[in-house]
Amino acid sequence: MAYQLPGRCGICGHDIIITDFYCPNCNTRTEGRFTSCRFCSLNQEQLDFIEAFLKCRGNIKDVEKELGISYPTIRNRLEDVLQALGLSNSNEAADQGKSKADMSSILAALEQGEISPQEALKRLKGKK
Repeated sequence: MAYQLPGRCGICGHDIIITDFYCPNCNTRTEGRFTSCRFCSLNQEQLDFIEAFLKCRGNIKDVEKELGISYPTIRNRLEDVLQALGLSNSNEAADQGKSKADMSSILAALEQGEISPQEALKRLKGKK
């Protein structure tokens, strides 16, 4: 049984170094110090999102249909992936910081029916 290559340490969360590879076909083992790919650090939800995004060729309407999620949720997930890959505008991320995460959680709760539209609006107005 083969496991998916982790991108980060399961204990402390830091980047890992891969030290060997094995080919079961020819019985070759390669040893050294290898870094994992950038995408290996993404969690399964982020990978699923990227797969759907690419399958839909970046068309947001198609991604909405494919995943059954709203435009704001798509934008939040895309920003989440960009941040995880280190591709987000650091100034924008610093400015939005915690309030963006708060807005994301409010919108996600609304989308999942955990709060009413009125409650979501009330919470969003309180974040400004």
